[in-house]
Amino acid sequence: MAKKPTIGITGGIASGKSSVARVLAGLGVAVIDADQIAREVVAPGSEGLAEVVAAFGSDVLAADGSLDRERMAARVFGDDEARKRLEAIIHPRIGQRSAERIAAGHAGPTPYVLYEAPLLVEVGSHRGLDALIVVAASEATQLARAQSRDGLSKDQAQKRIAAQLPLARKVEVADHVIHNDGSLSELEAQTRALHAAILKRFGLPNAEP
Repeated sequence: MAKKPTIGITGGIASGKSSVARVLAGLGVAVIDADQIAREVVAPGSEGLAEVVAAFGSDVLAADGSLDRERMAARVFGDDEARKRLEAIIHPRIGQRSAERIAAGHAGPTPYVLYEAPLLVEVGSHRGLDALIVVAASEATQLARAQSRDGLSKDQAQKRIAAQLPLARKVEVADHVIHNDGSLSELEAQTRALHAAILKRFGLPNAEP
């Protein structure tokens, strides 16, 4: 049997990478979500959260004792020193837990493991994966979705898009690209076609439920 690959998926704000990951999960693919892991490593009672509080103060906590992610993001946004301090606390923990989850995924019935993370290209992690999927959308589509989904103003959405690596740069290093400016049904059709192409490329069996 062919070795199960680990395939990364990334994109930009509101480009639709999580929607693609959900479709692939429904096709029997094990999905490891780095954002979910990032929340776990700073969960209440964790060593990660204790270190964040020690570094930034208790005012980054919400009333229930959890990390106030919006307040934390505001604290480090535009402050490279603060951002690097935060990353030094959480990134090693995310990396370790991600590796454990990926190994567990490979041990299951999945044809391949999908690692979903927003900063794969920025930190160079995509180079260690077997392939990279980039979900792209026009800036106009990203703006509209970010405002609708996240309740952001147009200015806030534009600033978040501008703070990210341009999607075009991610597309340049992608093995597979999904263009997500259409309907959900169009996205699902593209994703199913991509899944079939990945199975063929790596000589994998179809594990669709």
